[in-house]
Amino acid sequence: MTLWTPTTEPTPTALWSPGGTPRPSSPSTESFRAHEQQQEQQEQQQPYHYYHHRRHSSGTAGGASQPPPQRIRQDPVRRVAQIVRLRPECVAQYKECHARVWPEVLLQIKESNIEDYSIFHDDLSHTLFASFRYIGSDYAGDMEKMRQNEKVREWWRMTDSYQKSYVPGAKDSESGEPAWWKGLEEVFYLA
Repeated sequence: MTLWTPTTEPTPTALWSPGGTPRPSSPSTESFRAHEQQQEQQEQQQPYHYYHHRRHSSGTAGGASQPPPQRIRQDPVRRVAQIVRLRPECVAQYKECHARVWPEVLLQIKESNIEDYSIFHDDLSHTLFASFRYIGSDYAGDMEKMRQNEKVREWWRMTDSYQKSYVPGAKDSESGEPAWWKGLEEVFYLA
């Protein structure tokens, strides 16, 4: 498989229409569109970066155009979703401490290549839902750096006391495995 890295950014029309013009509807175009839909479904199963295949001319007179390039999704960003139970009697304390997160904890989160971090609370099930994007290349190593930070461990001891893990055998956030927060499987994503 030859991957193509463009030297100039192609326009969306050029990516999907040979010559930059709309394709007329025809039986061959319809089958190509069905092929495109099948490719899109396959891409959704591969959570990584988009690369574009090189468009080759056919070598025929007049340089007959090839079908639009296919995309392979390869995303360096890892999206993480986790849940933990919040003790009903600790809701106020949990919200209070998260209104003023310690600067050392926030800095360590950033230095551990975590961004776009949110925690949501469902008051009916007493569940906390956390989601973030990991943008580094060594998730286990970055999580270990976080675990080694004394201020983070102090923060975890405080917040863990407000929570109850869904993970059987989990002791606390510091212990690592089994994880205190239960990881969730991603079943759908739309960028």
